[in-house]
Amino acid sequence: MPKLKKSAASKSSSKKSSSAPKAEIGIIGGSGLYSMEGLTNTREVRIKTPFGDPSDAFVIGTLEGKQVAFLARHGRGHRFLPAEVPYRANIYAMKLLGVDRIISVSAVGSLQEELRPGEFLVPDQFFDRTKARVYTFFGNGIVAHVAFDKPTCPQVAGVLSDASEHSKVKVYRRGTYVCIEGPRFSTIAEAHVHRQLRFEVVGMTNVTEAVLAREAEICYATIAMITDYDCWHPEHDAVTGAQIIATLNQNALNAQRVLREAVRSMPAEHSCKCGKALAGAIFTDPKVIPPETKKKLAAIVGKYLK
Repeated sequence: MPKLKKSAASKSSSKKSSSAPKAEIGIIGGSGLYSMEGLTNTREVRIKTPFGDPSDAFVIGTLEGKQVAFLARHGRGHRFLPAEVPYRANIYAMKLLGVDRIISVSAVGSLQEELRPGEFLVPDQFFDRTKARVYTFFGNGIVAHVAFDKPTCPQVAGVLSDASEHSKVKVYRRGTYVCIEGPRFSTIAEAHVHRQLRFEVVGMTNVTEAVLAREAEICYATIAMITDYDCWHPEHDAVTGAQIIATLNQNALNAQRVLREAVRSMPAEHSCKCGKALAGAIFTDPKVIPPETKKKLAAIVGKYLK
């Protein structure tokens, strides 16, 4: 089983396995959200996984009475391109920490007039236009096919929407997030195709996380923070970089309030099926799965391959 490697901030802690850090809710912060305000009793933990190092150290602490693990998706200082983010390591590390719900936060562009910069959307669908990502933990002698018709957790998504309303942030409770490869932004032609297909927002990260979270049987939902109108809007050229940055900063402040409310109101009981996503999904005869593959994926498939 991969081991947790404590950073200097936590070296004084006991080395016994019983003291290994645990969290129930994971938060992945995107552009503009590189830390989580309000966390208390914090410590940084670096985690080694079979899929390499995560984007950064996890900051683990207490928020609204619950254990939370925060991770900056692009690393502090924004070091990783969307296609370079170590998604498998990030999600596997969450699994090792005991996280069973992930809240993702990301900056997006709006594809519809009514979805304005400064507002939030909680997507219930994704459309994948990436082409250079690794989307699965499986392979190397084990095959699994998870259902992904409903790619986000409806319970967590509902909590995020309610928390936004409670925090006085305009939110849309459903919509489609089209995920492009990046790092470049869309051409005008691409943006108009996305609009004709009636997608609501465009981003570069979330669908990859969502697939891996489903394979890891972790609930996943996202807050899509709208920063601009992409490039299709006739008045887009009149918007300055300073205005976009101001919107990004305000979105981050609003996200902090929404996250605190979401963590506070997250019910202990699960009303979804995310935690059983692999039940019946593993097609490979356990007898022929290589031992090294079983060991590598123990945190995810161990309960099914005893």
